[in-house]
Amino acid sequence: MRFSSIGSGSEGNGTLIAYGDTLLLLDCGFSAKETVRRLREKGIEPEQLTAILVTHEHADHIKGVSVMSSRYNIPVYLTWGTFCCKPLQQRPLVESLVTIITPHDIFVVGSIEVQPVPVPHDAREPTQFVFSASQWRIGVLTDVGSITSHITNVYKDCDALLLECNHDLELLMNGPYPQSLKRRVAGDFGHLNNQQSAQLLKSIYSERLQQLVITHVSQKNNALDRVKDALVGAVGCCSDWIQIADQKTGIEWQVLTRKERIIEEVSL
Repeated sequence: MRFSSIGSGSEGNGTLIAYGDTLLLLDCGFSAKETVRRLREKGIEPEQLTAILVTHEHADHIKGVSVMSSRYNIPVYLTWGTFCCKPLQQRPLVESLVTIITPHDIFVVGSIEVQPVPVPHDAREPTQFVFSASQWRIGVLTDVGSITSHITNVYKDCDALLLECNHDLELLMNGPYPQSLKRRVAGDFGHLNNQQSAQLLKSIYSERLQQLVITHVSQKNNALDRVKDALVGAVGCCSDWIQIADQKTGIEWQVLTRKERIIEEVSL
């Protein structure tokens, strides 16, 4: 099982999850032209995509969904609330390509099992996801304002975790955003700050976690040294182990290998 990011941040988001002949794109927050360019940088043609999954309706997550889906005949999976939102009604999806999911029901796309996770965020019916195939679990958690017990329970026992560390609270409060936007970002339906993400990581961390990738880092309200300090302080890991998916290039393909799991099991 492997994963990659074509870009992560307020200007656009997209995550690739692959297993066997199944290739999923989670969110498509770039124009169709830019998405294709970024996919090709990862060695992917758009025709290879099995499906696009959508977390919520904000522009940095859906900008290219409708065009990519219709142009390349790609199925789209999303909640009813997201499907009915104004941005997607203005640029409608091809209904025959749409599958409506519910936030609490696991579904399967190709060879990958997908578990939606309802999250507190200022969108109509937002979900994040955990992807499973064979023995592997990849969790993606961004655009979350606060941590619920359900989130903590679902994201345990992941082999890879893509985790939002959107802002440093001190930098946000002293930064250039207007007060209304500061309240929105820092609120219970906004985005996770470094300390919130560190606390979550501490509560779910285990030796099973091979890959930790930080996503959706604010370019104005955060600093990578603060991100790593918070996470290292929470679980005592090496800072070099923590990877960053940036806005420009995302992150290269990361592979979960059977060999690493066997070594872990023997060590136990």
